[in-house]
Amino acid sequence: MTTRNAISQVGILSTLLGECPVWDTLNHRLWLMDCRAGKLMSVEPETGAIVSSFRLPAPTGSFAFNHDGQIVVALKESIVLLDPATGTFSHLAQLPVSHPNVRLNDGTALPDGSFIVGTMHVHREPGEAALGGIFQLRHSGQLHKIAPAPGVTNGPNFSPFDNRFYVCDSAVRTIFSYRLEPVPAAANNATEAPVIFQDKQIFADTSALDSAPDGCCFDSTGGLWTALVHAGAVVRFDPDGSLTHRIDLPVKHPTSLCFGGPELQDMFITSIRDSGRLKADGRLDGAVLKIRNSGFQGFNRPRCSF
Repeated sequence: MTTRNAISQVGILSTLLGECPVWDTLNHRLWLMDCRAGKLMSVEPETGAIVSSFRLPAPTGSFAFNHDGQIVVALKESIVLLDPATGTFSHLAQLPVSHPNVRLNDGTALPDGSFIVGTMHVHREPGEAALGGIFQLRHSGQLHKIAPAPGVTNGPNFSPFDNRFYVCDSAVRTIFSYRLEPVPAAANNATEAPVIFQDKQIFADTSALDSAPDGCCFDSTGGLWTALVHAGAVVRFDPDGSLTHRIDLPVKHPTSLCFGGPELQDMFITSIRDSGRLKADGRLDGAVLKIRNSGFQGFNRPRCSF
């Protein structure tokens, strides 16, 4: 179903590589990244006025709120804890891979307070295996590889509806789901057991939509929304993987989306002006878009507990 919605720009905010929109339910603000510029910012959702902005080493990958108001941030090859009160950050973990074409990309908090983040490996030769992986950062500070490297990790989200973990490999235009299982205690010497991915399944293949899937979020009925980064639209899949809704957008390359607003019924969408690989020069390319009263409702994301 193609739907028509009232779409507006959030202020005059413009990004090179807008990513990772997250709604702050405590302060009623929208947070997002300009990953290519190395900028993390919070904005007033009605006017787009920047409330706070932090410069980080570019390129940045993703972030998640911590329980104490600090922010877990994935940089190119490390994960840090940013203190918004001072603008300073402390080191949490280091990616065990260093390569010019490999970096940490999209990540999210799990309900247990840990942080999961995956890598992207671009400019690979035909047949060349992707370096990196999907990693879990535990409260102890240990970084565990829990799945092989996707070509490009995007949209990781834990579903409270079926207790499975969903993640896109944008390189193969597919959304996968996994069952999360703790590592058996006998196989783990740490006090906190990491998880491993089991029962890998294809949830949705977006090849027929002429686009890779990018950022994702769930609505309160279990539908998974993703940005079609090459097709200028966002789409919704039912829990069985069937396509139910498509909203075409006035931008060429939307990247990610989240629900926000007073009742979590508005949808916020980030986009690309110049990511280094994708470029667009339309009037709204790089803007943050808002769909008021989307017809669906989101829910609060978990927070990390570092």
